[in-house]
Amino acid sequence: MISVIICTYNRDKYIYNVLKSLADGTLPPDRYEIVLVDNNCTDNTRSEVERFCKDFPSVSLRYCVETNQGLSYARNRGINESKGDILVYVDDDATVNKEYLATYAEWFEKNPQTDAAGGPIIPYYETGSEPRWMTYFIKRLLTGYLYFGKKAGPFPSDNFPGGGNAAYRSKVFDKVGLYNVELGRNGDSLGSGEEKDIFDKMKREGMQISYLPDAILYHSIPGYKLEPDYFNRVTTGIGQSERARTLKIGRSSYRKRLLSELKKWCATLVLWCFYLITFRPQRGNMLIRFRYNVTKALLGK
Repeated sequence: MISVIICTYNRDKYIYNVLKSLADGTLPPDRYEIVLVDNNCTDNTRSEVERFCKDFPSVSLRYCVETNQGLSYARNRGINESKGDILVYVDDDATVNKEYLATYAEWFEKNPQTDAAGGPIIPYYETGSEPRWMTYFIKRLLTGYLYFGKKAGPFPSDNFPGGGNAAYRSKVFDKVGLYNVELGRNGDSLGSGEEKDIFDKMKREGMQISYLPDAILYHSIPGYKLEPDYFNRVTTGIGQSERARTLKIGRSSYRKRLLSELKKWCATLVLWCFYLITFRPQRGNMLIRFRYNVTKALLGK
């Protein structure tokens, strides 16, 4: 049994579509359930979910409200509410391809050594086009973009699945614990790091993580996510979360993260020079802003 966990906060514009995309998939409804965690929504989320239930009565959906504000609280509630041995997290502002759940179901059944898996995340720009200043690194940051080719296998080194398209055996959380509620988004606060924290713990335990190219999630990107204010809030949130995550592990982990940040600055400056000499200064300048915001917050400033 697969439990699809959708954590949502005021996304009534999207929630019906993501539920419909799951119901339209090739996996029979008796092989999965949907656990929808409402994290104190104040919009029409509940009525949109009720509309879905009327349109797709064969799909098992359980609606629960998590009153503790924060994505990590909602994700943990989803784990506790789920009945499946495979837990699949799906973003509330996305849609999936028809083979999505069937791909996860088949892979975990045939590959008992796999503890977690993730698939591609493809951005859909509601503005109609990608900004000219977008680079690969910023694209991953702002849109969750993830694509490592058409071959299934171990997840590429130093990478991990995006939080909005990730599947785990339920026993993973018995071994590494639940999501750290000090990390992650909280209402309109754009923190992060809770997924990285889980996957770092998994890697230390020697658990295997797979990449599945046929489990595709299409992530809607509204115009406001391409504005400077949102960019600054997201990048600052990364630095704050990395500071909290590494300090919780220990001072040595924090020092290693600072060293890593120095290396990233070197790479950023090389890329800035490249974009400058290729007459694309906007891209280089955005990378500098990205790094500056992360570093400042990482230092606690």
